[in-house]
Amino acid sequence: MAQTPAYSAPAVVVKHKGLLTVALMLGTIMQVLDTTIANVALPHMAASLGAAQDEINWVLTSYIVAAAIATPLTGWMSDRLGQRQLFIFAVIGFTVASALCGISTSLPEMVIFRVLQGLCGAMIAPLAQTVLLNINPRERIGQAMAIYGMGIMVAPIIGPTLGGWLTESFDWRWVFLVNVPVGVLCVAMLVLYMPNTAIKIRRFDFFGFFMLALGVGSLQLMLDRGSGNDWFSAPETWIELGLVISGIWVFIVHSVTAESPFVDLRIFRDFNFTLASVFMLMVGITLFSGLALLPPLLQNLMGYPVILSGLLIAPRGIATMLSMVIVGASAARSMRAS
Repeated sequence: MAQTPAYSAPAVVVKHKGLLTVALMLGTIMQVLDTTIANVALPHMAASLGAAQDEINWVLTSYIVAAAIATPLTGWMSDRLGQRQLFIFAVIGFTVASALCGISTSLPEMVIFRVLQGLCGAMIAPLAQTVLLNINPRERIGQAMAIYGMGIMVAPIIGPTLGGWLTESFDWRWVFLVNVPVGVLCVAMLVLYMPNTAIKIRRFDFFGFFMLALGVGSLQLMLDRGSGNDWFSAPETWIELGLVISGIWVFIVHSVTAESPFVDLRIFRDFNFTLASVFMLMVGITLFSGLALLPPLLQNLMGYPVILSGLLIAPRGIATMLSMVIVGASAARSMRAS
């Protein structure tokens, strides 16, 4: 007779798991919403800030580069500061940066505040998922992550439409200011329900982090500015490519040989982790490239009004939400079977 799998207790016990999950979802929704809601307003930002079309893309590029650099820092900072403190700090920083973006009067100001948004926002999703893993037992992790995923998929669904409506009915600045009440509510719930975790003091590999930041940041700049520079016809592209190759190569060699590297590359020996990373790379390429390119295409070349371009982009999030339901049910069945 088959034995019933033993119940595994969560690593961290909380009194109000449901409300804490809602707070985690609010923080991630705010971060994902800002990634999608601003894209449809780019042409209006360009006109208001006196920037050309290629210059206004720095609003997206600065955010993406900052987020790419800050994401690997999340693990070390959560150990050093504690998950509760870092999460609350990240949400507060993101909310303040959103307000500053909403009152920006020039492109340089906007880029600076978007960098701050990227640095803080990059930590929200990894921390939220880590907390979910800690407060749920093993056999319920699949369901918890599916519920979390379905909740945050609200952002890609309503983001472009909401951004178009706010831009057309009020002003493009409201695509950033709308984050403020969500951020305030999220911080209040985190202060009430987020548990404390142990602080771990461990060495920080400055050299490894700098090499990774150099490689990833140069890659983002090369891909974003390549088309405007006619790709490899411009010396800038060759310089950025050289920095990408040098930074990534030195980072890999250093990570393999260092005693305490910034990223332990042995984690890629896990086939499931490696495969999941490859799929996330493919999803990121297809998801974010379309979100950045479609609004200018629809508005500038095809003549669609801003709110209609948002409506045309929204359905892509519905399919992802349906997939989350299927994955959650499959994961729960797999856990029960094991």
